[in-house]
Amino acid sequence: MGSIFGQIFRISTFGESHGQAVGVIIDGCPAGLVIDAGMIQSELDRRRPGQSKLTTQRKESDTVQILSGTFESKTTGTPIALFVQNQDAMSSSYEGFHHIYRPSHADYTFDAKYGYRDWRGGGRSSARETVARVAAGAVAQILLSSFGIEIIAWVDTVHEIKAQVDPNSITRELVDAHPTRCPDPAASALMEAAIMQARADGDSLGGTVCCVVRHCPPGFGDPVFDKLEARLGMAMLSIPAVKGFEVGSGFSGTLMKGSEHNDPFVTGADGKVHTTTNNSGGIQGGISNGEDIRFRIAVKPTATITRDQQSVTQDGEATTLRAKGRHDPCVLPRAVPVVEAMTALVLADCLLLQRSAKL
Repeated sequence: MGSIFGQIFRISTFGESHGQAVGVIIDGCPAGLVIDAGMIQSELDRRRPGQSKLTTQRKESDTVQILSGTFESKTTGTPIALFVQNQDAMSSSYEGFHHIYRPSHADYTFDAKYGYRDWRGGGRSSARETVARVAAGAVAQILLSSFGIEIIAWVDTVHEIKAQVDPNSITRELVDAHPTRCPDPAASALMEAAIMQARADGDSLGGTVCCVVRHCPPGFGDPVFDKLEARLGMAMLSIPAVKGFEVGSGFSGTLMKGSEHNDPFVTGADGKVHTTTNNSGGIQGGISNGEDIRFRIAVKPTATITRDQQSVTQDGEATTLRAKGRHDPCVLPRAVPVVEAMTALVLADCLLLQRSAKL
């Protein structure tokens, strides 16, 4: 339960942090789509651990294997299986405190739900599971790119450091130019220093990630329960460590009057309907309006820190925990490709739903 996402373009992920492998089954991908295995691998490389001094030093190549669903580099319309083997799990790091509930982790809640859990690196609740999402999201991005739809996310803030970024001119190359995945050079330097200091202090930092979707046609999303922002919100809030989601003006819109917030309609030079502002974030009535879709997510500080913390054992006895293992002092840089992947999965599903809803 809880491992399947999507209606037509549907994925099912499997695997644990310290298990043999992680992977995903994609169902509903149309036949005839040219699959670039190198593109899938490049997305996994952007998410993988050990890519810089800012991330966990777990060493995983995250080499993807396409086990089914393609022939001569094209999709066949049958389930696509993507498989990534775990190579550098160190379960021994967790043996000394596996009976202690780690603060703000899923240890206690997993025990409460199932009465049994895989304590090695968090098992199924580990962010290692997002390997599967990024692999599937890469396929979704290949589908969307054939319709000209582009998705770019970037780190907007780390702790109290705020970037200055123009969402109209941002590019993937600018985002990936710095290990922080913040395209503002001045802010990224401050972010890097803050993350390294947090690591030295045995602490961690959170922040926000922004995302823009360009060239999404109007009509994606459905009224009532399946609004586009509701589907995006569910996707983003399913990512480990994400605690908040806002689209368009978000919470700042509450400080505006309706006369300030409404997006006036005009007919553009291309003969299509546009808006002069975009406080709606490209979504109105739960349906895309053709403007850029813009949203932001809040990411909490990494739960694992190497400081003494108060906790209890599985038997309810008070204890002090100093966690071990290899962890990101800030997950934001590696969260960027995960945000893009989940956005792509939502939009690929909406694309196929829309093509079935209108002649």
